[in-house]
Amino acid sequence: MRSRSTAIAVAAGLVLAGVAASPAAAQDRVLRADRSVVRACHEALLPPGTAGVDRREVTSGVDGLIQARLTPGGGSEGDWDLAVFDKAGGKVVAGSAALRSRELAESFVTKGQRLVVQACRYGGPARTVTLGVDFLALTPQGTPTRAEVVRVDTPERADKDKLLGLDLDLTEKGDATGVEVVLADDADRKTLRDSGLTYTTVDADLSRTSRDAAARDRSYATTVAASGLPSGRTSYRHLYDYEYELKELARRDPRRVKAFTLAEPTVEGRDVVAVEIAENVGNAADGKAVNLLMGVHHAREWPAGEHAIEWAYELARGGDQAVRSSVRGTRNVIVPIVNPDGFAVSREAEPKGDFTRFDYEMKRKNCRAADSPPELRTGICKANPGGTARGTDPNRNYAGFWGGNGAGLAWNSETFRGPAPFSEPETRNIRAIVSGRAVTNLITLHTYGNLLLRPPGVADVRPPLEEPVVKALADKMASRNGYRSIPSWGLYDTTGTTEDWSYWATGGFGFTFEINTAGFHPAYENAVVAEYLGTAPAAGAGKGGNRAAFLDMLTNAADPAAHATIVGTAPKGHKLQVRKTFRTPTSPVRQPDGTTTAPIQITDTVESDYTSTGGRFTWAVNPSTRPYVAGRYGRKPQGPPQAAIALANPPGVPAENKQYPTNAVAERIPFTVGGQGVDNGRFDVSVSWTSTATDWDLYVLDAAGAVVTQSASGGSNSERATLLDPPPGEYTAVLVNYDQVDPASPDDWAAGKVEFFSPLPPTYGVSEAYVLTCTDRHGRLVGLTDVFVDRGQTVDVGAVCSDSARNGKQRRR
Repeated sequence: MRSRSTAIAVAAGLVLAGVAASPAAAQDRVLRADRSVVRACHEALLPPGTAGVDRREVTSGVDGLIQARLTPGGGSEGDWDLAVFDKAGGKVVAGSAALRSRELAESFVTKGQRLVVQACRYGGPARTVTLGVDFLALTPQGTPTRAEVVRVDTPERADKDKLLGLDLDLTEKGDATGVEVVLADDADRKTLRDSGLTYTTVDADLSRTSRDAAARDRSYATTVAASGLPSGRTSYRHLYDYEYELKELARRDPRRVKAFTLAEPTVEGRDVVAVEIAENVGNAADGKAVNLLMGVHHAREWPAGEHAIEWAYELARGGDQAVRSSVRGTRNVIVPIVNPDGFAVSREAEPKGDFTRFDYEMKRKNCRAADSPPELRTGICKANPGGTARGTDPNRNYAGFWGGNGAGLAWNSETFRGPAPFSEPETRNIRAIVSGRAVTNLITLHTYGNLLLRPPGVADVRPPLEEPVVKALADKMASRNGYRSIPSWGLYDTTGTTEDWSYWATGGFGFTFEINTAGFHPAYENAVVAEYLGTAPAAGAGKGGNRAAFLDMLTNAADPAAHATIVGTAPKGHKLQVRKTFRTPTSPVRQPDGTTTAPIQITDTVESDYTSTGGRFTWAVNPSTRPYVAGRYGRKPQGPPQAAIALANPPGVPAENKQYPTNAVAERIPFTVGGQGVDNGRFDVSVSWTSTATDWDLYVLDAAGAVVTQSASGGSNSERATLLDPPPGEYTAVLVNYDQVDPASPDDWAAGKVEFFSPLPPTYGVSEAYVLTCTDRHGRLVGLTDVFVDRGQTVDVGAVCSDSARNGKQRRR
């Protein structure tokens, strides 16, 4: 989605203020603590001389931002945290609590404000760190506008494609016939009006809605001592809360919980923090299936991070017997904040809710500036002349079908795909986990729409051969949270998304959850507490909520039928690895000038390691054949399709009706689907008339009177409604006279028919193998074989680490 808003921009000729009011000596930048003390540095302003703490006082010379940074002070790396406090009131202004001594605390300050920068030694050997403090002067920019949410009618694929081409701020709340869209200002409203697409207003004043939600959150946090969440939390976290709580979970139970830093820092230099939870967590190469849960690819989608960290609390604290049993058989990686730069901007920004370019609270993307025009590349992410428009959408930057429809081509698009697949550190971090850990199960959390999405993101790709299995798992989880379970393209086309790379390239199941229907970060008690626990007013009330859905996914990860298994024998201490390197094309790459260039070939390496404890081993891996080359789902026709049926137009023209189905006035033409020996993979009901200014709407009802498909677009002279694999039975085409140019001389529909098509048969591709190697304690290769293994299959490789086994091994399928 696209975020915008009233703004703050960096003033020209920006001057950096030093650590003190006058230039500071170099030694003043070195902070010292002789011992470490476990505490939350951001929780309170501590007195001078407190053990484990050093501090500096500064005064802001500007209305703008403070940036306080820590870097390692010597040869050793420790864990220091950082916080900035208002000296007069003692209130925390900014904080940072990652796992090392590389911290960035950043927030807004006023001229003359007296501040205390407090550094706390949490752990590790480093007695010193180096502090840097900058002040950035800001000038307010932009004019507040009225933002609104509208539902755009998109009953046909062409309507969705047209809407995607408008580059408006699309939400993830939608269905087969419409999508909710944020209109930030009059320019957006004009763009939508000029498109000819029809729409209705859902929320006429988003700013007011945002203020109301913030007020409700304050009330909830002050009146409720502890929620029913595993952590008891009652309000949205800041980035420093996430960082501190994750490492505290690890400190309290180091045998089962490990906090770690992902491979790459962000554009602004922040570390990305995650946890792994498992029995004997330190032995990552124990052969167990890996379950990955992540949140906040999109900065403004705060509930996504909250659900992820609450699941970490759930697993770390043992939960019920079902949780404990599944944890024993799996390894669980949780990354609550994939995009910490963007989240820090959104979470610390002044609440506005108007979605203009300078509404930093509604920022969606990361903080990449290099793709924006040169004159807009200055300034930091929290305040710059490009506002929230700068950046790449991390969830359009993965390699899966990158370059195709459903992603923005321009730097300022809210779904900007980036200059190349995996151009962003955020996506490379997740790629490293998925590729290097044989992740068998993956959920990525977003807001909003009450949807549970599965691959593919583009309808033309066709479902994988495993579609029935993938759909069944999605449907089971959706039965817990009350979300609609649909393929991703059922909302609208998307390319470059997380699971459309991870699933097609590795075979690990992948799904997107779109949490709640009220907004990106609406009231905490609903979007987090109720949705997680499955209490009213959440759609999963009484069904278990997202907690139960996450448990379904965890249980699936532990089930050998849901992944592949390699068994055999190996001496103690020997290291086994399965590895596969392959190339996969992106989509043909759409260009801003309307042309399309050839697909890009992306090289991926997928590997999994196992360290033998001696004797027999069992090792969970993904299928050796990736779904991209395995084939596509379908079924063979059992007979010819049914002959076409002409729809007879009843006499007369019904009155105009803009309120169907509330107003039942319409024409109804029954037809029958099915017959002896026929096999219908799909039917299309179509009608046409003369003028594009006339508007007829088409609905198709089954024998029970339920709408099974529809087409209700505007600005055309035809409608077409499609139903896949239609059950035999009686149906009714309903024609609604929505609008006539001249009611006195009506433009009646003239041609109508039902056409039937055969099902598409499945396609089957090649089988791929892993290369399995075994090395001894000295790193010498002592075993080598190819392994072909499918989902649910167990392959015995025998004594793979012996020379005789290597030389005599038969390749197995």
